[in-house]
Amino acid sequence: MHGYHFEVTCTDGGWTRPESRWPEVTIDCAVGQMRAYEFDATNEGDWAIHCHKSHHTMNAMGHDLRTFIGVDQTEWKKRMSGMVKGYMPMGGAGMADMGEMEMPLPDNTLPMMTGFAQFGPVEMGGMFSVVKVREGLDRNDYKDPGWYKNPEGTVAYKWTGDPAKLADPVRAPTAPASNSPATEIEVKAVKPSGHSGH
Repeated sequence: MHGYHFEVTCTDGGWTRPESRWPEVTIDCAVGQMRAYEFDATNEGDWAIHCHKSHHTMNAMGHDLRTFIGVDQTEWKKRMSGMVKGYMPMGGAGMADMGEMEMPLPDNTLPMMTGFAQFGPVEMGGMFSVVKVREGLDRNDYKDPGWYKNPEGTVAYKWTGDPAKLADPVRAPTAPASNSPATEIEVKAVKPSGHSGH
């Protein structure tokens, strides 16, 4: 779950006693397993909760092809269409562009891209949920509070090169005046070492 740390409070064997719970930020669950966890909903926002298990990605995403982000697939489509009837290249502009398409799917396939949010198509919409944390929600109130309204100045945007659209630029620290004493800082870089002997 994005944005939170939590305590695992239940496994396939049942609820765990408080002294046997453990803190986590992600949980590894095999096919058919379950876990429950508890967290304090103190970070407002819309938080993704999703998995990376292959039995989910095999639905509509499972393939052995490389990522095609930024690749012109025109010629590839011609070649593949000769071997695979109805072949459609995917992901040339990332996966969000697939969210705009509506097409029939095989009965055993879940949609991997579905729905729209405040910033466009919801990527991997069929494979994650959104946990909406807001102040002032009543206990057992499950109405949709809508999309989170981000504080002013906290949403990234595409810069078009117009300096007028930039906020106050971050200025580099000025050099100390010539009469100020120079300050030396010793910095040591520690490279990771192997784990031999463990």
